[in-house]
Amino acid sequence: MPIVSANIRIRVPEHFVVGEDSIIDDFCYISTRLTVGRGTHIASGCSIAGGAKFHCRIGDYCSLSSGVKVWCASNDFVNDLIAIVPEGVETSAAEGDVDIGSYSGVGANSVILPDNRLPEGTAIGALSLVPAGFTFEPWTVYAGIPIRPIRKRNRERVMQQVRQLTAPAG
Repeated sequence: MPIVSANIRIRVPEHFVVGEDSIIDDFCYISTRLTVGRGTHIASGCSIAGGAKFHCRIGDYCSLSSGVKVWCASNDFVNDLIAIVPEGVETSAAEGDVDIGSYSGVGANSVILPDNRLPEGTAIGALSLVPAGFTFEPWTVYAGIPIRPIRKRNRERVMQQVRQLTAPAG
């Protein structure tokens, strides 16, 4: 059974799905469609935003550390109003769904901008900035501003741990 704190704000509750054994901690703000897989943890103070038009999907056995911000839409600070712009007004905003593949993690206070697909096994170091539409390799650690690859992750060991977690009790 998932554990979802009573102290979070969900702006699109009809599109809020949390998988078994997942936890969403206090003081999170969610203003876009969200689907969370099994065994995933979203720590306190995270924001997943962008409006009902967009979708954030987080896979199985993932983690968003405290203070992570995931944006599915963001204003263009050079060419547009920096405000909530009504439908029908042409903008050049950065927009797009964000998908975080299974067995991935995002370090504290990192920011993921719109239109990103983190493949299986991706790790983002703390205080990193992921620009809109960045291209990732699976099972790789990334960090920094600007973000860059740091090293490969140990896929075999991670998957061994997943098999231990999902093995039938007996």
